[in-house]
Amino acid sequence: MIMEKKNEILELSFEFALQIIVYCELLEENRKYVIARQLLKSGTSIGANIREAQNAESSQDFIHKLKIAAKEADETEYWLLLCQKSSNYPSSSNLLTSIISI
Repeated sequence: MIMEKKNEILELSFEFALQIIVYCELLEENRKYVIARQLLKSGTSIGANIREAQNAESSQDFIHKLKIAAKEADETEYWLLLCQKSSNYPSSSNLLTSIISI
């Protein structure tokens, strides 16, 4: 029987992407389409890049993919802070807490 290693960052980023999808749907319900699109792209890209790093062809490729994921996380944090500080936007505080853990 083969035991699979838990990859905490991969799991956290996947769960975060699911939360981002739900939040972006809420933004779209509130007609915040532009922010929703930007946030959906950057927020789901974090996990996609981390997952892609798992199949890196070299250690340099691995590091490069993780750096891209970190940049996407930074961009996502920006959009979430913008939502938090703007009036008439749904609360994003739980997502801001989640992104810090990634």
